[in-house]
Amino acid sequence: MIRIVIAEDQKLLRGTLTALLSMEEDMKVVAEAENGQAAWEAIRHYKPEVCLLDIEIPFLSGLEIAERLRQEGRSTKIIIVTTFARPGFLQKAMELKVEGYLLKDEPIDFLIQSIRKVMAGERVISTDLAAVLFLREENPLTERETDVLRLSKSGLTTKEIAKQLFLTEGTVRNYLSVAIQKLGVETRQQATEKAQERGWIS
Repeated sequence: MIRIVIAEDQKLLRGTLTALLSMEEDMKVVAEAENGQAAWEAIRHYKPEVCLLDIEIPFLSGLEIAERLRQEGRSTKIIIVTTFARPGFLQKAMELKVEGYLLKDEPIDFLIQSIRKVMAGERVISTDLAAVLFLREENPLTERETDVLRLSKSGLTTKEIAKQLFLTEGTVRNYLSVAIQKLGVETRQQATEKAQERGWIS
């Protein structure tokens, strides 16, 4: 019996997945969680063979849960089920060596077969996502430009960024200006959003 924990904040989808997977003779949903913290506690308690994790759930994201599982060396198979085809998310998932990365609009039969495949030692990625890995852009930002954008994303002002990186405010503004130009956007917020989406800042 394949014991499964589902982490999904949309109640209707979570309930539907549980009902459909429970109809399979070789599968049992041992816990549902509407947020990352509850999912983590359920995983530690039930020690499931497979976790179905949404990425953007409250408290702990699906990728943060995956990272914790890898750090602890647990044998739990991880399948990310998401609406997002963002290269940054997919690349992070690949770095964590998750066993599956599926889009939510896949047929339920595809999900069911994917669970069986990862239990057999295979890795499964939605066909639409396979191309994303090959089309991933190279990061045009320098290490210092990346640092400045990461701190800007955290809500720090130019003055605060300068103090933290031991730079002048003018130098920080220059780094931001160059980063904005390289990314082909108009504002610092757009630059941080694009860099995060591409997986260049966390």
